[in-house]
Amino acid sequence: QVQLVESGGGLVQAGGSLRLSCAASGRASSTLKMGWFRQVPGKERDFVAVISRSGGITYYADSVKGRFTISKDNAKNTVYLQMDSLTPDDTAVYYCAADGGYLTTYYSRVHRYDYWGQGTQVTVSS
Repeated sequence: QVQLVESGGGLVQAGGSLRLSCAASGRASSTLKMGWFRQVPGKERDFVAVISRSGGITYYADSVKGRFTISKDNAKNTVYLQMDSLTPDDTAVYYCAADGGYLTTYYSRVHRYDYWGQGTQVTVSS
């Protein structure tokens, strides 16, 4: 069973940066595509970014493209989300997700991921 543990959330001012980490255990991250989603109360969980099993392919939501960077260190079984130029609209609970399947065109769909972390709160003040 794969377990994902996120860290790095917190409170930051608009224009600031945060780096989220997600440590995987139970399976090598090199066999997992790993992504980040976010959710605000009362709304659906939205795709943010995904990285392939090798780390060589990444995709981003349009809302974060150019500001967020997803990366992976398979030696540490960890995926990162570097978030720059944060705005209050980025405030949400951020979830790490993983799945052993190939990175397909359905990478933004919640149901394509079998494993989820507990979430970490990111709050951006104006």
